[in-house]
Amino acid sequence: MSAILMPNAAPTSADTLTDTTPIPFLDLVEPHREREEEFVAAFRRALRSAAFVGGPEVEGFEREFAVYVGTQHAIGVANGTDSLRFIFLSLGLEPGDEVITASHTFIATSEAITQAGGKPVFVDIDPVTMTLDPAAVAAAIGPRTVGIVPVHLYGQPADMDPLLALAAQHGLWVVEDAAQAHGARYRGRSAGTMGVAGSFSFYPGKNLGSVGEGGAVTTNDPRIVEGVRRLREHGQREKYVHVSEGYNGRLHAIQAAVLRIKLQDLDAATAGRQRVARWYQEALGDLADLDLPQTAPWAEHVWHLYVVRTPAREALRQALTSARIGCGLHYPIPLHRQEAYASLGYAEGSLPVTERVASSLLSLPMFPTLTEAQVGRVADTVRRFFGR
Repeated sequence: MSAILMPNAAPTSADTLTDTTPIPFLDLVEPHREREEEFVAAFRRALRSAAFVGGPEVEGFEREFAVYVGTQHAIGVANGTDSLRFIFLSLGLEPGDEVITASHTFIATSEAITQAGGKPVFVDIDPVTMTLDPAAVAAAIGPRTVGIVPVHLYGQPADMDPLLALAAQHGLWVVEDAAQAHGARYRGRSAGTMGVAGSFSFYPGKNLGSVGEGGAVTTNDPRIVEGVRRLREHGQREKYVHVSEGYNGRLHAIQAAVLRIKLQDLDAATAGRQRVARWYQEALGDLADLDLPQTAPWAEHVWHLYVVRTPAREALRQALTSARIGCGLHYPIPLHRQEAYASLGYAEGSLPVTERVASSLLSLPMFPTLTEAQVGRVADTVRRFFGR
Protein backbone atom coordinates (compact mmCIF):
# COMPACT_ATOMS: atom_id res chain seq x y z
CA MET A 1 0.00 0.00 0.00
CA SER A 2 1.26 3.46 -0.84
CA ALA A 3 -0.31 6.47 0.79
CA ILE A 4 0.43 9.95 2.00
CA LEU A 5 -0.84 9.93 5.56
CA MET A 6 -1.35 13.37 7.02
CA PRO A 7 -1.46 13.67 10.83
CA ASN A 8 -4.70 12.50 12.42
CA ALA A 9 -7.12 15.31 12.97
CA ALA A 10 -10.44 15.53 14.73
CA PRO A 11 -13.49 16.26 12.56
CA THR A 12 -13.64 19.93 11.75
CA SER A 13 -16.73 22.06 11.30
CA ALA A 14 -17.19 24.46 8.41
CA ASP A 15 -16.59 27.30 10.89
CA THR A 16 -13.14 26.10 12.01
CA LEU A 17 -11.75 24.42 8.89
CA THR A 18 -9.14 26.57 7.16
CA ASP A 19 -7.09 26.24 4.00
CA THR A 20 -4.12 25.09 6.09
CA THR A 21 -5.87 22.58 8.36
CA PRO A 22 -4.47 19.11 7.54
CA ILE A 23 -6.98 16.55 6.28
CA PRO A 24 -5.72 13.02 6.82
CA PHE A 25 -6.08 10.30 4.25
CA LEU A 26 -7.22 8.03 7.06
CA ASP A 27 -8.09 8.90 10.67
CA LEU A 28 -7.52 6.02 13.08
CA VAL A 29 -7.80 8.17 16.22
CA GLU A 30 -11.21 9.83 16.21
CA PRO A 31 -13.28 6.68 15.45
CA HIS A 32 -11.87 5.05 18.59
CA ARG A 33 -12.60 7.86 21.03
CA GLU A 34 -16.22 6.99 21.77
CA ARG A 35 -15.38 3.36 22.62
CA GLU A 36 -12.01 3.98 24.26
CA GLU A 37 -13.07 2.97 27.76
CA GLU A 38 -14.53 -0.29 26.43
CA PHE A 39 -11.24 -1.07 24.69
CA VAL A 40 -9.33 -0.36 27.90
CA ALA A 41 -11.74 -2.55 29.87
CA ALA A 42 -11.21 -5.40 27.38
CA PHE A 43 -7.46 -5.12 27.89
CA ARG A 44 -7.92 -5.22 31.66
CA ARG A 45 -10.05 -8.37 31.38
CA ALA A 46 -7.33 -10.06 29.35
CA LEU A 47 -4.62 -8.85 31.71
CA ARG A 48 -6.40 -10.01 34.83
CA SER A 49 -7.41 -13.39 33.41
CA ALA A 50 -4.17 -13.99 31.46
CA ALA A 51 -6.36 -15.00 28.51
CA PHE A 52 -4.15 -13.63 25.75
CA VAL A 53 -4.42 -16.26 22.98
CA GLY A 54 -7.67 -18.01 22.09
CA GLY A 55 -10.33 -18.37 24.76
CA PRO A 56 -13.78 -16.81 25.15
CA GLU A 57 -13.06 -13.50 23.39
CA VAL A 58 -11.87 -15.24 20.22
CA GLU A 59 -14.70 -17.76 20.33
CA GLY A 60 -17.22 -14.97 20.89
CA PHE A 61 -15.91 -12.94 17.98
CA GLU A 62 -15.95 -15.99 15.71
CA ARG A 63 -19.63 -16.62 16.52
CA GLU A 64 -20.61 -12.98 16.08
CA PHE A 65 -18.69 -12.44 12.85
CA ALA A 66 -20.15 -15.62 11.34
CA VAL A 67 -23.63 -14.34 12.14
CA TYR A 68 -22.81 -10.91 10.70
CA VAL A 69 -21.46 -12.32 7.44
CA GLY A 70 -23.99 -15.15 7.18
CA THR A 71 -21.88 -18.32 7.25
CA GLN A 72 -21.91 -21.28 9.59
CA HIS A 73 -18.33 -20.69 10.65
CA ALA A 74 -15.78 -17.92 11.07
CA ILE A 75 -12.28 -18.91 12.15
CA GLY A 76 -10.05 -16.20 13.57
CA VAL A 77 -6.42 -16.14 12.43
CA ALA A 78 -3.41 -13.89 12.89
CA ASN A 79 -3.86 -11.80 9.73
CA GLY A 80 -5.52 -11.66 6.33
CA THR A 81 -2.60 -13.30 4.54
CA ASP A 82 -2.81 -16.30 6.85
CA SER A 83 -6.52 -16.55 6.17
CA LEU A 84 -5.90 -16.92 2.43
CA ARG A 85 -2.89 -19.22 2.81
CA PHE A 86 -4.71 -21.53 5.23
CA ILE A 87 -7.72 -21.77 2.90
CA PHE A 88 -5.52 -22.75 -0.04
CA LEU A 89 -3.63 -25.32 2.02
CA SER A 90 -6.91 -26.76 3.31
CA LEU A 91 -8.10 -27.12 -0.28
CA GLY A 92 -5.03 -29.22 -1.07
CA LEU A 93 -3.27 -26.83 -3.43
CA GLU A 94 -0.32 -28.65 -5.01
CA PRO A 95 2.79 -27.55 -6.96
CA GLY A 96 1.82 -26.66 -10.51
CA ASP A 97 -1.81 -25.96 -9.67
CA GLU A 98 -2.90 -22.68 -11.24
CA VAL A 99 -5.16 -20.17 -9.53
CA ILE A 100 -6.63 -17.28 -11.52
CA THR A 101 -6.73 -13.90 -9.83
CA ALA A 102 -6.36 -10.17 -10.41
CA SER A 103 -3.06 -8.34 -10.78
CA HIS A 104 -4.68 -5.14 -9.49
CA THR A 105 -4.58 -5.94 -5.77
CA PHE A 106 -2.19 -6.12 -2.84
CA ILE A 107 0.45 -8.85 -3.06
CA ALA A 108 -1.07 -10.81 -0.16
CA THR A 109 -3.60 -12.26 -2.62
CA SER A 110 -0.99 -13.81 -4.87
CA GLU A 111 1.75 -14.58 -2.36
CA ALA A 112 -0.69 -16.73 -0.38
CA ILE A 113 -1.27 -18.78 -3.55
CA THR A 114 2.46 -19.19 -4.12
CA GLN A 115 3.25 -19.92 -0.47
CA ALA A 116 0.59 -22.64 -0.46
CA GLY A 117 2.31 -24.27 -3.44
CA GLY A 118 0.28 -22.94 -6.36
CA LYS A 119 0.92 -20.61 -9.26
CA PRO A 120 -0.99 -17.34 -9.67
CA VAL A 121 -2.34 -16.65 -13.13
CA PHE A 122 -3.03 -12.94 -13.49
CA VAL A 123 -5.86 -11.75 -15.72
CA ASP A 124 -7.28 -8.37 -16.63
CA ILE A 125 -10.00 -6.44 -14.86
CA ASP A 126 -13.20 -4.69 -15.77
CA PRO A 127 -12.39 -1.02 -16.53
CA VAL A 128 -15.31 0.30 -14.47
CA THR A 129 -15.33 -1.84 -11.31
CA MET A 130 -11.60 -2.75 -11.43
CA THR A 131 -12.52 -6.28 -10.33
CA LEU A 132 -11.97 -9.52 -12.26
CA ASP A 133 -13.25 -9.53 -15.85
CA PRO A 134 -15.19 -12.80 -16.22
CA ALA A 135 -14.34 -12.98 -19.95
CA ALA A 136 -10.63 -12.75 -19.13
CA VAL A 137 -11.03 -15.46 -16.51
CA ALA A 138 -12.77 -17.74 -19.01
CA ALA A 139 -9.94 -17.28 -21.51
CA ALA A 140 -7.31 -18.13 -18.88
CA ILE A 141 -8.78 -21.44 -17.70
CA GLY A 142 -6.47 -24.30 -18.61
CA PRO A 143 -5.78 -27.95 -17.71
CA ARG A 144 -3.88 -26.97 -14.52
CA THR A 145 -6.46 -24.46 -13.26
CA VAL A 146 -7.97 -25.44 -9.92
CA GLY A 147 -9.49 -22.22 -8.61
CA ILE A 148 -10.48 -18.58 -9.01
CA VAL A 149 -9.82 -15.83 -6.46
CA PRO A 150 -11.94 -12.73 -7.11
CA VAL A 151 -10.86 -9.68 -5.13
CA HIS A 152 -13.72 -7.54 -3.81
CA LEU A 153 -11.80 -4.34 -4.39
CA TYR A 154 -12.10 -0.98 -2.62
CA GLY A 155 -15.32 -2.14 -0.94
CA GLN A 156 -17.19 -3.38 -4.03
CA PRO A 157 -17.83 -7.06 -4.80
CA ALA A 158 -16.61 -8.61 -8.03
CA ASP A 159 -19.24 -9.83 -10.50
CA MET A 160 -19.71 -13.21 -8.85
CA ASP A 161 -22.47 -14.95 -10.82
CA PRO A 162 -20.47 -15.45 -14.05
CA LEU A 163 -17.39 -16.41 -12.04
CA LEU A 164 -19.34 -18.99 -10.03
CA ALA A 165 -20.85 -20.32 -13.26
CA LEU A 166 -17.38 -20.71 -14.81
CA ALA A 167 -16.19 -22.50 -11.68
CA ALA A 168 -19.12 -24.90 -11.76
CA GLN A 169 -18.64 -25.55 -15.48
CA HIS A 170 -14.95 -26.41 -15.09
CA GLY A 171 -14.96 -28.03 -11.63
CA LEU A 172 -13.06 -25.22 -9.93
CA TRP A 173 -13.31 -23.73 -6.48
CA VAL A 174 -13.84 -20.03 -5.76
CA VAL A 175 -12.25 -18.30 -2.78
CA GLU A 176 -13.28 -14.70 -2.13
CA ASP A 177 -10.64 -12.17 -1.10
CA ALA A 178 -12.92 -9.94 0.96
CA ALA A 179 -10.19 -8.07 2.84
CA GLN A 180 -11.66 -4.72 1.72
CA ALA A 181 -15.33 -5.71 1.73
CA HIS A 182 -16.63 -6.16 5.27
CA GLY A 183 -20.41 -5.93 4.96
CA ALA A 184 -20.46 -5.52 1.16
CA ARG A 185 -23.19 -7.36 -0.74
CA TYR A 186 -23.60 -8.83 -4.20
CA ARG A 187 -27.24 -9.10 -5.29
CA GLY A 188 -28.15 -9.34 -1.61
CA ARG A 189 -25.49 -11.93 -0.74
CA SER A 190 -22.72 -10.98 1.67
CA ALA A 191 -19.12 -10.90 0.54
CA GLY A 192 -17.41 -13.98 1.92
CA THR A 193 -20.43 -16.29 1.56
CA MET A 194 -20.56 -17.12 -2.15
CA GLY A 195 -17.41 -19.16 -2.73
CA VAL A 196 -16.14 -22.18 -0.84
CA ALA A 197 -14.61 -19.72 1.62
CA GLY A 198 -14.05 -16.02 2.22
CA SER A 199 -10.93 -14.32 3.53
CA PHE A 200 -11.04 -11.18 5.68
CA SER A 201 -8.32 -8.92 7.04
CA PHE A 202 -8.68 -6.81 10.17
CA TYR A 203 -5.58 -4.67 9.62
CA PRO A 204 -6.20 -1.35 11.43
CA GLY A 205 -7.11 0.60 8.30
CA LYS A 206 -9.80 -1.85 7.18
CA ASN A 207 -13.51 -1.09 7.51
CA LEU A 208 -13.48 -3.45 10.50
CA GLY A 209 -9.98 -3.00 11.88
CA SER A 210 -8.22 -4.32 14.96
CA VAL A 211 -5.54 -2.44 16.89
CA GLY A 212 -2.85 -4.64 15.38
CA GLU A 213 -3.13 -7.60 13.04
CA GLY A 214 -6.02 -9.99 12.59
CA GLY A 215 -7.94 -12.01 10.02
CA ALA A 216 -10.73 -14.53 9.60
CA VAL A 217 -11.92 -17.28 7.31
CA THR A 218 -15.67 -17.59 6.66
CA THR A 219 -17.01 -20.86 5.31
CA ASN A 220 -19.68 -23.56 5.44
CA ASP A 221 -17.20 -26.29 4.34
CA PRO A 222 -16.18 -28.69 7.15
CA ARG A 223 -12.83 -29.55 5.53
CA ILE A 224 -11.84 -25.88 5.52
CA VAL A 225 -13.00 -25.43 9.13
CA GLU A 226 -10.89 -28.40 10.22
CA GLY A 227 -7.94 -27.42 8.04
CA VAL A 228 -7.77 -23.77 9.10
CA ARG A 229 -8.18 -24.54 12.79
CA ARG A 230 -5.41 -27.14 12.57
CA LEU A 231 -3.04 -25.01 10.52
CA ARG A 232 -3.32 -21.98 12.82
CA GLU A 233 -2.29 -24.20 15.77
CA HIS A 234 0.94 -25.78 14.47
CA GLY A 235 -0.95 -28.62 12.79
CA GLN A 236 -2.56 -29.78 16.03
CA ARG A 237 -5.85 -31.62 16.02
CA GLU A 238 -5.65 -31.58 19.81
CA LYS A 239 -2.89 -30.46 22.14
CA TYR A 240 0.42 -32.13 21.27
CA VAL A 241 -1.22 -34.29 18.58
CA HIS A 242 0.16 -32.93 15.30
CA VAL A 243 -1.58 -34.25 12.19
CA SER A 244 0.73 -32.14 10.04
CA GLU A 245 3.09 -29.23 10.33
CA GLY A 246 1.28 -25.95 10.64
CA TYR A 247 1.78 -22.33 11.59
CA ASN A 248 1.54 -19.98 14.53
CA GLY A 249 -1.46 -18.22 13.07
CA ARG A 250 -3.85 -17.56 15.93
CA LEU A 251 -5.96 -14.47 16.51
CA HIS A 252 -5.01 -12.84 19.81
CA ALA A 253 -7.68 -12.41 22.45
CA ILE A 254 -7.18 -8.66 22.84
CA GLN A 255 -7.63 -8.14 19.10
CA ALA A 256 -10.77 -10.30 19.17
CA ALA A 257 -12.15 -8.29 22.08
CA VAL A 258 -11.58 -5.03 20.20
CA LEU A 259 -13.18 -6.47 17.07
CA ARG A 260 -16.27 -7.57 19.03
CA ILE A 261 -16.73 -3.98 20.20
CA LYS A 262 -16.11 -2.46 16.79
CA LEU A 263 -18.36 -4.98 15.01
CA GLN A 264 -21.30 -3.35 16.82
CA ASP A 265 -20.53 -0.09 14.98
CA LEU A 266 -19.68 -1.52 11.56
CA ASP A 267 -23.04 -0.80 9.90
CA ALA A 268 -23.03 2.77 11.19
CA ALA A 269 -19.45 3.22 9.98
CA THR A 270 -20.45 1.85 6.57
CA ALA A 271 -23.29 4.37 6.39
CA GLY A 272 -20.73 7.09 7.16
CA ARG A 273 -18.52 5.94 4.32
CA GLN A 274 -21.49 5.83 1.95
CA ARG A 275 -22.40 9.37 2.97
CA VAL A 276 -18.86 10.58 2.24
CA ALA A 277 -18.95 8.89 -1.17
CA ARG A 278 -22.20 10.71 -1.99
CA TRP A 279 -20.63 14.03 -1.02
CA TYR A 280 -17.71 13.39 -3.34
CA GLN A 281 -20.04 12.41 -6.15
CA GLU A 282 -22.10 15.57 -5.75
CA ALA A 283 -19.03 17.81 -5.54
CA LEU A 284 -16.95 16.29 -8.34
CA GLY A 285 -19.45 14.60 -10.64
CA ASP A 286 -19.32 17.31 -13.31
CA LEU A 287 -15.54 17.18 -13.85
CA ALA A 288 -14.88 15.73 -17.29
CA ASP A 289 -11.17 15.32 -16.49
CA LEU A 290 -11.80 13.03 -13.52
CA ASP A 291 -13.29 9.52 -13.56
CA LEU A 292 -15.17 8.88 -10.33
CA PRO A 293 -15.74 5.39 -8.95
CA GLN A 294 -19.05 3.81 -9.92
CA THR A 295 -21.20 1.36 -8.01
CA ALA A 296 -22.13 -1.65 -10.12
CA PRO A 297 -25.86 -2.48 -10.34
CA TRP A 298 -25.25 -5.74 -8.47
CA ALA A 299 -23.34 -4.18 -5.57
CA GLU A 300 -23.84 -2.66 -2.17
CA HIS A 301 -20.57 -0.74 -1.92
CA VAL A 302 -18.95 -0.22 1.49
CA TRP A 303 -16.30 2.27 0.27
CA HIS A 304 -13.13 0.99 1.86
CA LEU A 305 -11.41 3.43 -0.49
CA TYR A 306 -12.59 6.23 -2.76
CA VAL A 307 -10.42 5.91 -5.87
CA VAL A 308 -10.57 8.41 -8.74
CA ARG A 309 -8.70 8.23 -12.03
CA THR A 310 -7.00 10.89 -14.12
CA PRO A 311 -4.07 10.99 -16.56
CA ALA A 312 -2.83 13.92 -14.46
CA ARG A 313 -2.54 11.72 -11.37
CA GLU A 314 0.93 12.78 -10.25
CA ALA A 315 0.25 16.50 -10.63
CA LEU A 316 -3.06 16.19 -8.78
CA ARG A 317 -1.37 14.19 -6.07
CA GLN A 318 1.16 16.97 -5.60
CA ALA A 319 -1.55 19.62 -5.52
CA LEU A 320 -3.39 17.77 -2.76
CA THR A 321 -0.19 17.20 -0.81
CA SER A 322 0.71 20.89 -1.08
CA ALA A 323 -2.74 21.70 0.31
CA ARG A 324 -2.03 19.37 3.28
CA ILE A 325 -4.58 16.82 2.12
CA GLY A 326 -3.64 13.16 2.43
CA CYS A 327 -4.02 10.83 -0.53
CA GLY A 328 -2.95 7.31 -1.50
CA LEU A 329 -2.02 5.01 -4.37
CA HIS A 330 -3.78 1.62 -4.53
CA TYR A 331 -2.03 0.08 -6.47
CA PRO A 332 0.50 1.87 -8.70
CA ILE A 333 2.51 -1.16 -9.90
CA PRO A 334 0.43 -4.17 -10.97
CA LEU A 335 1.54 -7.49 -9.54
CA HIS A 336 2.31 -8.98 -12.95
CA ARG A 337 4.88 -6.19 -13.46
CA GLN A 338 6.51 -6.58 -10.03
CA GLU A 339 10.02 -7.96 -9.76
CA ALA A 340 8.68 -10.66 -7.43
CA TYR A 341 6.81 -12.20 -10.39
CA ALA A 342 9.32 -11.58 -13.18
CA SER A 343 9.72 -15.35 -13.59
CA LEU A 344 6.09 -15.63 -14.73
CA GLY A 345 7.00 -13.78 -17.91
CA TYR A 346 4.27 -11.16 -18.19
CA ALA A 347 5.37 -8.51 -20.68
CA GLU A 348 4.45 -4.86 -20.51
CA GLY A 349 1.04 -4.45 -22.12
CA SER A 350 -0.07 -8.01 -21.36
CA LEU A 351 -2.90 -6.75 -19.11
CA PRO A 352 -3.75 -3.40 -20.72
CA VAL A 353 -6.72 -2.39 -18.58
CA THR A 354 -4.85 -3.16 -15.37
CA GLU A 355 -1.81 -1.19 -16.51
CA ARG A 356 -3.87 1.79 -17.63
CA VAL A 357 -5.75 1.89 -14.34
CA ALA A 358 -2.57 1.60 -12.29
CA SER A 359 -1.02 4.65 -13.94
CA SER A 360 -4.03 6.90 -13.36
CA LEU A 361 -5.62 6.06 -10.00
CA LEU A 362 -5.56 8.19 -6.85
CA SER A 363 -7.28 7.51 -3.53
CA LEU A 364 -8.90 10.51 -1.84
CA PRO A 365 -9.48 10.71 1.94
CA MET A 366 -12.12 8.22 3.04
CA PHE A 367 -13.18 7.34 6.58
CA PRO A 368 -16.54 7.38 8.41
CA THR A 369 -15.95 10.54 10.45
CA LEU A 370 -14.84 12.67 7.51
CA THR A 371 -17.00 15.79 7.62
CA GLU A 372 -18.85 17.54 4.83
CA ALA A 373 -16.59 20.55 5.35
CA GLN A 374 -13.50 18.40 4.92
CA VAL A 375 -14.90 16.77 1.79
CA GLY A 376 -15.74 20.22 0.50
CA ARG A 377 -12.17 21.38 0.94
CA VAL A 378 -10.81 18.28 -0.82
CA ALA A 379 -13.27 18.88 -3.66
CA ASP A 380 -12.41 22.58 -3.90
CA THR A 381 -8.71 21.70 -4.20
CA VAL A 382 -9.44 19.16 -6.94
CA ARG A 383 -11.70 21.59 -8.80
CA ARG A 384 -9.12 24.38 -8.68
CA PHE A 385 -6.53 21.95 -10.02
CA PHE A 386 -8.73 21.32 -13.06
CA GLY A 387 -9.48 25.00 -13.49
CA ARG A 388 -13.02 24.75 -12.17
